[in-house]
Amino acid sequence: MNSPDSRVVLVTGAAGGLGTALVEAFHRDGWRVAAGTHRSPLRIAGERILPLTLDVTRSDSAEAAVETVVERWGRIDALINNAGLALDNLLARLAVEDWDPVMAVNLKGAYLCSRAVLPAMMRQQDGHILNLASFSGRVGRHGASNYSAAKAGLVGLTQSLAREVGTFNIRVNGVSPGYLPTALLGPVTPEDLARHAASNALGRINETGEVARFMIFLAGMRNVSGQVFQLDSRIAPSLY
Repeated sequence: MNSPDSRVVLVTGAAGGLGTALVEAFHRDGWRVAAGTHRSPLRIAGERILPLTLDVTRSDSAEAAVETVVERWGRIDALINNAGLALDNLLARLAVEDWDPVMAVNLKGAYLCSRAVLPAMMRQQDGHILNLASFSGRVGRHGASNYSAAKAGLVGLTQSLAREVGTFNIRVNGVSPGYLPTALLGPVTPEDLARHAASNALGRINETGEVARFMIFLAGMRNVSGQVFQLDSRIAPSLY
């Protein structure tokens, strides 16, 4: 493992609520952080933070972002596939226009960005790819067939890729962060928060800061791959 001040992480979806927490936490921990954003501006700055324009649904954008990072810092130690999109509706009412983008951002984006970082990580004989999964991909959430399907596919991608690149000392893991009241899910009422908290054995929901701290810990682990970690206290099967 490289010294703390030389490690490089690429975070996609870096302008969102969880993305911002990830960038801040990794930066505080001494990592050099490449922060990929698409439509929203990056809300934080720092000496070791590199803002990047990154559309995860386009292979040329993913490859250009990785090339920029490698040219700047010489390596990529971790990729966090955090970019996400939710367009919820009942399947009978779900338009194709609301299916394809959700699959493209949540699943295809992870594929394209992972493929883009693999040459650098394989040369290094080291690296860690962390995919943001979801409890919805495990149990199927009512009114979110597109999102649930994409996240279920992401679990399959995580485990298949872990098998493929283990001989290169590249780890691939998934993290289901739990319900987080960020902009991804739109407006949240106190009733929404209470309902989500009640579905947890501890009676409360997770926080972006706690997820970010776990991601830092996991990114530094050497002997764990092909796993999906659930970071709240919901127990399947869930009523929600």
